[in-house]
Amino acid sequence: MQADIFNQIMKKRFSCGILALFLAAIAMAQSGTNSPYSQYGLGLLADQSQGFSRGMNGAGLGLRMGNIVNTLNPASYSAIDSLTMIFDMGVSGQLTNFKENQVKVNARNANFDYAVGCFRLFPRVGMAFGILPYSNMGFKYTVEKYLDSTNGTITETYNGDGGLHKVFGGIGWRMTNFLSVGANVSYLWGTLNHGMVTSSTTYINSLQRSYEVQVSSYTVDLGVQWQTRLNKNDALVIGATVGIGHKLGADPSCLVINVSNSDTISHSVKDGLSLPMTYGLGVAWTKGRKWVVDADVTMENWGKLDFPEIGADGAYALHSGLLKNRYTFKAGADYVPDNLDRKFLNRVHYRFGAGYSTPYYNINGKEGPKEFSVSAGFGIPLQNSYNNRSFLNVSAQFVHTSAKDMIRENTFRLNVGLTFNERWFAKWKID
Repeated sequence: MQADIFNQIMKKRFSCGILALFLAAIAMAQSGTNSPYSQYGLGLLADQSQGFSRGMNGAGLGLRMGNIVNTLNPASYSAIDSLTMIFDMGVSGQLTNFKENQVKVNARNANFDYAVGCFRLFPRVGMAFGILPYSNMGFKYTVEKYLDSTNGTITETYNGDGGLHKVFGGIGWRMTNFLSVGANVSYLWGTLNHGMVTSSTTYINSLQRSYEVQVSSYTVDLGVQWQTRLNKNDALVIGATVGIGHKLGADPSCLVINVSNSDTISHSVKDGLSLPMTYGLGVAWTKGRKWVVDADVTMENWGKLDFPEIGADGAYALHSGLLKNRYTFKAGADYVPDNLDRKFLNRVHYRFGAGYSTPYYNINGKEGPKEFSVSAGFGIPLQNSYNNRSFLNVSAQFVHTSAKDMIRENTFRLNVGLTFNERWFAKWKID
């Protein structure tokens, strides 16, 4: 009877986890941005951190804790508690102000960000799974160009939508008491659409240009963590990650239509998209049960990749110099006064962080916008009948994106996540 009850509970909870992943996949089909910068490359690259590290501005390559899912470094899965099953799901909403010269526009977005889970598979081996965003594309704007009194004014309307997402499975193995390794293998899929339509006040022909690509591929990310105790209370973890670059097997296409006479020219580039090699290094310091501090640096080698574009000769082909290497720096901290105290506020986790990143694309031969960000948040413990280990994670983030003589963006983002941490694998007894 004990085994039957346990199996029924396990089946129900796994079913809930699968349903959460399915709903997340549907929700991710919607674009989570209105930024015109999302038309470049593969779109705006998404923050792939979860609830705990989002309050720390997404830092986490060195985080190694038994009560969170940290997909940023798969080596961390081996730290998972042997008796627990962790689910973590998150949503976000954002308000963005766009400014160009004296023109200001506001836009709002909401998104289901991620759904992940983690559990102990074998002694020293942890396993994680879930769905994460990779990139977002979504924009619509117009540009008017006055030529002269004869040719009049040309209006160009730009629009786009779509994004890339991935479902992953990962394993972390604690090889020794000091060294852990891990890997994430993901299925990457999605569609990117964007285009431009021109209209004129005179006889100039109107053109319609549309780009589309469907992606169905994979990603592989490797991780390692080395940990040591500095003294009785302090511990240090050094983490490193490598993302494997490769061709995506996708054939981006471009369709050019002369609206005036319906002439159509279709272009396609065989196997025209690639992912870069990526490298990350992070250091995390913990002091007792009160402080966790992490600092990360990552480099994405986009500069070695060619990208499809219509050239001066009118041909749609791969060109170099459109993409550039991207560097990201993040640091954050988590502080809890006393997680065993009866006073509620002493058991709350207080988090903050900051970051800086360079763009991975050029715009008309100039470097794209840089990004500065700061964040702050709370980890609120949720009491249930078994434990006090589940958390409501709430964080706010401010992101400033700008480049000289380009559109300036200020984004306020609110992240909300639920981390369910329950003792699934403890033995049940019935009197």
